[in-house]
Amino acid sequence: MSTITAIFEPSADGTLHLPLPAAWRTLPIRVKAELEPVEPTAKQNGHESLKGFGCLRGKISMLADFDEPLEDFKDYLG
Repeated sequence: MSTITAIFEPSADGTLHLPLPAAWRTLPIRVKAELEPVEPTAKQNGHESLKGFGCLRGKISMLADFDEPLEDFKDYLG
């Protein structure tokens, strides 16, 4: 059994469509649903959502000493 958490936007007719993985398309599927409204996303507010390569450029950084040996492992490094 797999658990999927997803946020769907209803179609114009008020229905929700659940995309299935290709391997599941010929199998019977049991669906348990708990519906709750969510806060509008940035896309719904007129802003672009975070999608695609480079969308987080400049927002993630590593410390300069990231590749330096750790003090805890000095006994194992010889």
